[in-house]
Amino acid sequence: MRIRAKETDGVVNVKVLMAHVMETGQRKDQEGKVVPAWHITNVMAKCNDKDVFSAQWGPAISRDPYLAFSFKGAKKGDKVEITWIDTKKETRTDTAEIK
Repeated sequence: MRIRAKETDGVVNVKVLMAHVMETGQRKDQEGKVVPAWHITNVMAKCNDKDVFSAQWGPAISRDPYLAFSFKGAKKGDKVEITWIDTKKETRTDTAEIK
C-alpha cells in the first residue's frame, strides 16, 4: 500500500493506494471457467490505537483501489495504520506518519 497522511488545520487527510486484483467472481477465463471471487471485503484505519475509519467492500470496487478519507484528533508525527482483509482471509497492514 502507498499511504499519504497530511494534517492541515486540525484535519488529517489520508490517501491510500492498494495493490489488489479485486476479482468479482463473474468473469470467465480463456477456457470459459468462472474466475473465483477474490476482493477486499473490509478496510480499517487506526490512529493512536483509535478506530478512525472502516468500510465494507464488495466486488464492485476496481482493481488496485484508491481510498481517501479525513478525520480529526491527530497531529503531525502520529501514525496512521491501514488494514484490509479479503475473501481469501488474507490481510495486509501498512503504516504511515502524518506529515
